[in-house]
Amino acid sequence: FSLDSVITAVGISNSLVVMITAIVLAAVIMVVFSGQVSAFIERHPSMKILALSFLILIGSMLVIEGWAHEAAEELHLKNYIYFAMAFAVIVDFLQLRLKSKENKPVKLHNQPKLTEGTD
Repeated sequence: FSLDSVITAVGISNSLVVMITAIVLAAVIMVVFSGQVSAFIERHPSMKILALSFLILIGSMLVIEGWAHEAAEELHLKNYIYFAMAFAVIVDFLQLRLKSKENKPVKLHNQPKLTEGTD
């Protein structure tokens, strides 16, 4: 993620206080955790795809709101977008969790010890 992505995402809020808080908080988090976030995204490319799809969703929503603001408000477009994003994040984290469990080696109990010279 980059700061311009955060600013774009914050643009869907109607509250100036929320926008300012989100941008400042995102900037601080990016400075403090940039190494860990970068390593996490490099290990899990699906997160990068998820982030890019969020940008497409938010961009589409902003364009739709620009053309037909009243219709977007009446149809609660933001609520559907937020739900889709939350659902996608939950599914992606569940997949990551399942992958991490699959990659762990199996531990066998009560293994007989092999000695040299026995066949």
